[in-house]
Amino acid sequence: MIDTDHLRDCLLELLQTPSPVGMTGRAVSLVDGWLRELGFVPKYTRRGVLYVEVGDGAPRRALAAHLDTLGAMVTELKPNGRLALRNTGTWAARFAEGARVTVFSDHATHRGTILPLKASGHRFNTAVDTQPADWDNLEIRIDAVLPDKAALVAAGFNIGDMVAIDAQPEIVDGFIVSRHLDDKAGCATLLAVLKSIADGHTRVATPFQAMFTIAEETGIGGTHGFGPEVEELLAIDNAVTAPNQASRDDAVTIAMRDRQGPFDERMTRRMLALCAEHDIPHVRDTFRHYRSDSAAAVEAGWDIRVGLVCFSLDSSHGWERTHMESLEALAQLLRAYVGSRIDRR
Repeated sequence: MIDTDHLRDCLLELLQTPSPVGMTGRAVSLVDGWLRELGFVPKYTRRGVLYVEVGDGAPRRALAAHLDTLGAMVTELKPNGRLALRNTGTWAARFAEGARVTVFSDHATHRGTILPLKASGHRFNTAVDTQPADWDNLEIRIDAVLPDKAALVAAGFNIGDMVAIDAQPEIVDGFIVSRHLDDKAGCATLLAVLKSIADGHTRVATPFQAMFTIAEETGIGGTHGFGPEVEELLAIDNAVTAPNQASRDDAVTIAMRDRQGPFDERMTRRMLALCAEHDIPHVRDTFRHYRSDSAAAVEAGWDIRVGLVCFSLDSSHGWERTHMESLEALAQLLRAYVGSRIDRR
């Protein structure tokens, strides 16, 4: 049994909590509190990855979702009183144009908007449409009287200030439309499964770590933190809902390979068998421009089997959209997985 209201509510609160990669403390603190309410004991790695150990004995599995999202950083205080910026994480400048943001300086927060350098149609006419969509052509307009660089300095702005992009979530007929569903939807689904365990609705057959990583968007989320007896890692992340892809809004996606190569055969076969056994809507897919916490773990040298299961996601790293049916299917698969014994073949 999955409490879908709890899943949705956690997701919406996570989406409204800024956690750009490099500044994830607020989201980590939020999840820490939820885990304690469920009766779990949060632990941390030195780098700040949050995890709990579930079941009797040393964890032999790990399930990982990442709390960090795309964001940006201030790179220059400009003479015109605006801020130059650069992306943190891989996302296109065209999706940054027009975004409402919060800039976190040393002692304050400031609201603003990311705009192209030529933003006024009444001044630049058609040049607004022809300028390249590039990070060098963007700046942040702060909602304050800041006419020049000296005013920015006096207001406490600095190079290196973090920039969080507003998620602006909306729910329409089961669809959830928002920035940062990657991977807060995965985190909310994992939390819903942990609630099902805490409520006594899901049994744990093999002890595991539930991990909330904090730097997946820069490629190092799953590089550490696994217990010495962990044999397999199941990453939880977004599928690719796009032309020439198989992923669907009403199913969980079993990833067969990403840009690093095929996933562990035993892991993928186990996921497919669990879906068949429990009548969980699912599809198989492959991703060519994609990596997750599982790739980071393998590249870091961990001797563990890895797999990847996904919720649907249209327009990834842009204006993203998933559906509750896909999140529910993912949750049912995770329940079945933690309720199964580890494959010793």
